[in-house]
Amino acid sequence: MATNEVIAARATQSLGDAIIGTKEHRGEITFEIDAARIQEACETFRDNPSLQCEVLIDLCGVDYSSYGEEDPSLPRPNKRFAVVYHLLSLSNNHRVRLKAFIGEDPPVIDSVVDVWSSADWFEREAFDLFGIVFLGHPDLRRILTDYGFIGHPFRKDFPLIGNVEMRYDPDKGRVVYEPVSIEARTLVPRVIREEGFGGRNS
Repeated sequence: MATNEVIAARATQSLGDAIIGTKEHRGEITFEIDAARIQEACETFRDNPSLQCEVLIDLCGVDYSSYGEEDPSLPRPNKRFAVVYHLLSLSNNHRVRLKAFIGEDPPVIDSVVDVWSSADWFEREAFDLFGIVFLGHPDLRRILTDYGFIGHPFRKDFPLIGNVEMRYDPDKGRVVYEPVSIEARTLVPRVIREEGFGGRNS
């Protein structure tokens, strides 16, 4: 199995300036990819024999809108959203992660369904939950929320209790949407323990 340093050298040799940066954390390597060249990068990671990532394990969106607010030492990205690709090479026995930062209104990036067919539902999920548009996707529509759902639940500015609630109305014979009727609250469980819980017995 090749080391992360060797994988990084192979990828850089093949993709050049399409790779914006490389980071290793807890033994895993992440390549930041120029979003405009994500298809090229994915095809290279799949087809290059020295990389040969045959499997897209997962694809997910990330919203960095509040990243670093609690810890100013964290570097803030200059774009709000990112798409992350988790890849596996069965032939070479290694894993890599690709990350591409994209803007907003709306966040747009090319689909990689033509590279890995498993990206189909993953991209629909990221579209549904984050509003990320994947250009060239064959059937980009919601997959987890209802067709009439408004907004994208995994965005940091989406309220925890949502905007509307739905119920079946027997008089109308259909599902209806209404304003949320519960009060906003902090969703942190209150833990109550007896005095001396976990302490040593005297």
